[in-house]
Amino acid sequence: MPHAELKYSSNLDLDAEAILAEIETVILEHDGGAGACKGRAYPADRFHRTHITISVALLSKPHRDEAFSNALLADLESRIKARLHQPCEFSLGLNYSTPFYVTNFHAV
Repeated sequence: MPHAELKYSSNLDLDAEAILAEIETVILEHDGGAGACKGRAYPADRFHRTHITISVALLSKPHRDEAFSNALLADLESRIKARLHQPCEFSLGLNYSTPFYVTNFHAV
């Protein structure tokens, strides 16, 4: 299950939920078996320069190679930027979890 986090200056007028949904859509377009993407958004009231930083994490898989990663990163960048309507500094990172990472569902 992929993860996405947005950290951004609180003076940015953006729809975090829509951006997180767009990230999930793009991931699924590139890898239909990726599953739902968990997302979180953190606006920062204290900041230096208006900015957004996006981190996307996926599990390592053989088909998620350099070509896959570059194509996914390019599509994520263009689709996220299409949802930003103010100028700002922009950072986007794509990370792969190590084999020593547990992800599942905890039920009580």
